[in-house]
Amino acid sequence: MKQPSLARLLLGQIGLENRIFRRSPTAAFFSLIFPLLMLLVFATLFGNDRIGPLGVTAAQFYAPALAVYGAVSTSYWNLSIHMVNSRELGVLKRMRGTPLPTWMFLGGRLASSAWIALLAVLIMMVVGVWLYDVTIYVHTLPAAALTFVVGVACFAALGCLVAALSPNSNATPPIASATLLPLGFISEVFIPPSASAPAWLGTVADFFPLKHFARAFSGAFSPTLHGSGFAWSDAGGTYAILPHLAVMAAWGIGGGLLAVRLFRWEPRPETVG
Repeated sequence: MKQPSLARLLLGQIGLENRIFRRSPTAAFFSLIFPLLMLLVFATLFGNDRIGPLGVTAAQFYAPALAVYGAVSTSYWNLSIHMVNSRELGVLKRMRGTPLPTWMFLGGRLASSAWIALLAVLIMMVVGVWLYDVTIYVHTLPAAALTFVVGVACFAALGCLVAALSPNSNATPPIASATLLPLGFISEVFIPPSASAPAWLGTVADFFPLKHFARAFSGAFSPTLHGSGFAWSDAGGTYAILPHLAVMAAWGIGGGLLAVRLFRWEPRPETVG
């Protein structure tokens, strides 16, 4: 009997992970629906007037920023919870006893998270264009695409790190939420940048990768910037993503290495029984 190819096995694993996601209403809501609801609420409450310091409409700011939040919710929040639940239920332990290579199992789960994150971004941008005349600029799409790839990879690595550090499934959602939601408010996701904000808040946000993901991706949809985005400086209005990608790559590599070192495939002794 002919054995299925590695590509077919990987696609099958991705399909399985996608079905698991569809059967989880909570994960689907926070990854796909919640950011979209936030866009509708913000556009309704605040209108679609121009935001002075940015020179863009509210929807032009919120659509890409909340698209980033949807992608991070999938690749960080949902992934970490899913990994810990699988570990506590013994799924990860049993999986290691099957012929399926470990890398393929992880690859399928990570690829599924990336696919769902892409859906979150596409849904948000389509609704933004359809309802609020959000403009998409062709010359910055490659930079936006690369930002998405690096950002999702970064937060997937950090999600795996949270899964490695979390003691049990009850602790994982609070840990993931407590490390994501507060940063969303200071990282130009829920609130536009303001000159009246304390300087130290900007310094704190600059240290973490969420602001860099949001700023690099949102910059691709700003009419006030020019250039393709592949530059190191915003001088002269040039849209530059390389510094933001460097920060996200550093966090992703560091988080990934720590996750590999600390991750456990079997339930912790205190969670068994």
